[in-house]
Amino acid sequence: MNTYCETAVPLLKRISEMTKILVINKDEHFIDFISEKAKGENGIVAGCLTLQEGVRKALSDRFDVVLLNTSTPNGNWEHALERILDTPSAPEVIVTTVSFDPDEAAHAFGNGAWDYVEKTFRRDDIISHINRALQYRSGKTIGRPADSLKPETLREIVGQSSRMRLCLDLLAQASEGETPVLVTGETGTGKEAFALAIHRNSRRSDKNFVVVDCAALPETLVESTLFGHEKGAFTGADRAQEGLVSQADGGTLFLDEVGELPLSVQRVFLRFLQEHSFRRVGGQAEIQSDFRLIAATNRDLKEAVKLGRFREDLYFRLSSFTIDLPPLRERKEDIRSLVVYYMNELVKHYGVQEKRFAPEFFDVLMRYDWPGNVRELFNTLERILVVAQHDPLIYPMHLPASIRTSSSEAQAADVTPVPTDSPSVPPPFKVFRDNAVWELELDYFRNLLEETNGNIQETCRISGLSRSRLYSILKKHHISRYSLVMLRGD
Repeated sequence: MNTYCETAVPLLKRISEMTKILVINKDEHFIDFISEKAKGENGIVAGCLTLQEGVRKALSDRFDVVLLNTSTPNGNWEHALERILDTPSAPEVIVTTVSFDPDEAAHAFGNGAWDYVEKTFRRDDIISHINRALQYRSGKTIGRPADSLKPETLREIVGQSSRMRLCLDLLAQASEGETPVLVTGETGTGKEAFALAIHRNSRRSDKNFVVVDCAALPETLVESTLFGHEKGAFTGADRAQEGLVSQADGGTLFLDEVGELPLSVQRVFLRFLQEHSFRRVGGQAEIQSDFRLIAATNRDLKEAVKLGRFREDLYFRLSSFTIDLPPLRERKEDIRSLVVYYMNELVKHYGVQEKRFAPEFFDVLMRYDWPGNVRELFNTLERILVVAQHDPLIYPMHLPASIRTSSSEAQAADVTPVPTDSPSVPPPFKVFRDNAVWELELDYFRNLLEETNGNIQETCRISGLSRSRLYSILKKHHISRYSLVMLRGD
């Protein structure tokens, strides 16, 4: 079989004059099966045996559907998925796998895959998956939803990675409707910027965007701040005061860190969402307020519901449309554009000379995990501008020592120890040390995963590592928490 084959293609429901399908799979029989099933229609099936060739084919042609197998050699299927989805034709991608892996599924769906299916399914079923994807594609609007956004509303939202493009598409869809939106993500990922962009692209853009920082409100004043109070309602209430809910009438109310709302206020707020009316503290009259609700949190509200710290009915109200913003470590391809944008903004703000960057500067940034996300990056650049105010070129030496140290540690950890073929002759000390560390790491993480029953969150807590750093180490050692569970017979 050639590196890839093209077969005139039946059986598939044609959605246009020419339906094109790309199959990226090391199994030639599977590619032949899809080609045979598709034979007879006015379409094309192309098959590639490697990820490298599959990505190259996707970049050079336009496809409606891509079948991407996770075990295809010569590359990383996750990177391949992102590159394929970023092609101009933006095909529907069906990820196929030998055995189901929840982390793989989460990555596939989180990055915009149409479906994630095991290869153990009956082969005829794959045609149904393809047809459903084609049917969905036939009803899609040409172009991406994000194309409809006003560019001037996105100045602080920088990045063209596949994760950000997917979030921008969701932003555009949220802007079209009135459904409450929940924006989730770690601290510093830009949740307020997304909420403001939704408001600015909505029909309420000419009205108020009112921000409520739920984490900064004293519990005794939350209800009064939201709904207002009448004169004499409590000690110190020497006059009536309008609440933030009233100020947002006709516009958007943004509840930042909504997970911090006390349970008592959650009950009152849920009633307001259901009835669209409220009473000021100490008042009797029902007041109407028409606003769009956007909430944000860096907490896991599902877990908070389980622990009884957040009302389940309110959670369902808030999360009907959710946008989960990726941490910076999961979209590092955006770092360069973020640095250029924010540095230009800082240069203009402080009135200093423009800055250029040494190539190795970005190498250090790419190896760092950025626990504080975009906010930490911005603060770092602001510090650099102070340190290097008279230097036209920015080097790694201008970065804080903590970032340079962490980056160096990451670089050292990614070095695979060199095996020795002569066990009777002692290896060089560095090789011996690296091999010893390799074995200790392997035993440590195997034992830790068994101890935590494969719970990644608990493993991160005990080890003190970030999720992405943990995954990097597990991948280096070819450790799967699911394979460990199966080996134990659980």
